Formats: sequence, structure tokens, C-alpha cells
Amino acid sequence: MHDEASIGFHTNLVNDGDFDENLGFTGFYNEDETLTVSGNNEAIFNNVEIDVIENLELYTSLGVSSELLFLSGKVVTPREDLNISLNFINHDLYAGEDDMSYIDGYATTTGNSLFTFPIGDDERLRPMITPNQTETRLFQGAYFYEDPNTPDTFSDSFTTTSKHFAIENVSTYEFWDLNGNTDTQITLTWDNLSNINSIAKKLEFLVVVGWNISTSQWENLGSTNITGNSSEGTITSREFLPNQYEVITIGSLGSSDNNFLISPNNDDVNDALVFEELKDFPVSKLVIFNRWGNIVFSRENYQNDFKGISEGRATINKDNSLPVGTYFYELKYGKTDLTLSKKGWVYINR
Repeated sequence: MHDEASIGFHTNLVNDGDFDENLGFTGFYNEDETLTVSGNNEAIFNNVEIDVIENLELYTSLGVSSELLFLSGKVVTPREDLNISLNFINHDLYAGEDDMSYIDGYATTTGNSLFTFPIGDDERLRPMITPNQTETRLFQGAYFYEDPNTPDTFSDSFTTTSKHFAIENVSTYEFWDLNGNTDTQITLTWDNLSNINSIAKKLEFLVVVGWNISTSQWENLGSTNITGNSSEGTITSREFLPNQYEVITIGSLGSSDNNFLISPNNDDVNDALVFEELKDFPVSKLVIFNRWGNIVFSRENYQNDFKGISEGRATINKDNSLPVGTYFYELKYGKTDLTLSKKGWVYINR
């Protein structure tokens, strides 16, 4: 198809040939029936419009190299077959997505710019977002409104009680599948059906968590930015390798009085490890260990000023910031001597 061509499919498309160098405009239209795209090969179009009230179902992949407009209906892919997806190829933009028009299944993006996956499930648009990349990369993703303990599509279950000790809760309402062989951050979204209040009492304790394929447990993928409230918001992870994790979702760190989360980024919010009880007990000693038991910080008469900078003997450069992760502390304190004690962990987030 040349750059001024246009074609409208009002019936099923079966592509068994080479149909992948198309310019111009392509539309899919039907008010009464489901349309399908099938065949041996992927069809790739330039600008695409979808107006199929009863949905457009893919039995082979469909590529879009420029713009996509949702007018009505969903694009449905078989969730059990990762070889079939709606492919955004060096995408330009898309529009019209909402709770009734999205990709019900897998979408794939190839490019280097920020991309919001227009994915959802069960009449809910539930996007996730990959940030700008340093080079062209491929990522694939889908959203599942399912309990990870009893997923419908996956053969394995992702038991929410099998988790790193620092993780307190894992969502039992939803999860995403993100595939890719290069490190990236990911931004997940939530709405009022995500039941965020059941995961964390405070938003600051939310983290992205992933089911590690090799260890068969949920691991903390961090949180570098959180927006919104308990009814609607976003959370962004640290960088991680998607293919190391079967699925990802939203979880929380333990929020008891003995566990702490600090984000030393000088925004005056959780910048330092603060023990409120020290205002009444002038004598104290704080020791912080890494997971191997090495001391990374030790201070007598602690002044609530630990901001993730190591002062341990094994530290080559004492100005180096400690890596993101979980550390353990022991605090001893009292009026005139160290008669009281407190132990727990502190998670450093950046």
C-alpha cells in the first residue's frame, strides 16, 4: 500500500503472504460481529483505526508502525501464546483507549521512547509504563485481573506467602507480565479495585515486587517514585531485568515500629533513619549491618542522621552511598546507660 492508500476490513483478514511494507491508512470495522486476524504471517500497517464493537481477535500478530486509534472494541490476543501480540513498531502514538477499548492480552513495543502499554482485563484499562531507553529495545506486556495465588493463564501459581522477609504484603488482586532481556524501570498503576489500603497502611511503604523464576519467591523491586492516593496512583520500580521475573505486581514493606524505610534524596521526606524515642533517652549506640553481617555504620549517641552513607571499616570510600536494599540495625539506648534495646531492619530506597 502506498502512502495515500486506504483500506477498510469489514470481514476477517487472513494473511498467508508478505503484507508488511504498507503505508497509508487501514481500518477494521464491524457493528455486529467479531473480526479476526489470522494466517501464517504478521500483517504490518502504518496508521490503523479499530471500530469493532464485538472486538478484534488476533490469531497471528498485527503490527502498527505509526498511529493507532481505538474507536470501539478491544484487541484480544490469546494470553497463553506469547508469540501473538499487537506490535507497536517504532510507535508514534495511539489514542482512544479507555475501560472499553484496550488490548486484552499482550502488546509489544519496539523503540527507545517512553511507552504506556494500553492493556487491561475485565473491562478495566490498567496500563504500565516503560521509560525512555538509551537504545532501541523490545518489551512485551499484559495485565491480569487475577489472584496470583490461583492464576488462570499460567501453569504455576505465585504464592504470595513465599516472599523475601522484608516484604509484608503482596497484592492478591492483580498482576502484570513484563518480558524483556534488557534492564528497565517500570511504572505500575492502581485504581479503586486494587485495594491498596489492604496492601499498605501508608503509600510510602509500597514497592513493586516480582516473582523470581530461579528462587520461586516474591522479591522487592523497589520504588523510586509514588504518586496519587489509595484510590488511584502510580509506582515506579528501580531498574531490573524483566526476564528474571515471571510476573510483577504491587506489594509493601513491613511497617511495624521496628522496621523503617528511608529515601535519602534530600526532599525532607524520610531522608534519615529517625528513632523518636531518642528525644527522651540521651545515651545511645546504633550499629547497622548489611546482609552478610558486616558493619556499615556505627555511632555512639546517635543523632537521627543516618542517610545511607556507610562508615564501616570495609568501606573503601566513606563517601560512597550504600546500595538500595535491606539492612539490619541494633539500637541500644537509655537515660544514663544502654539498658534498653531495639532491633529491626531499614530499607534504603533511592
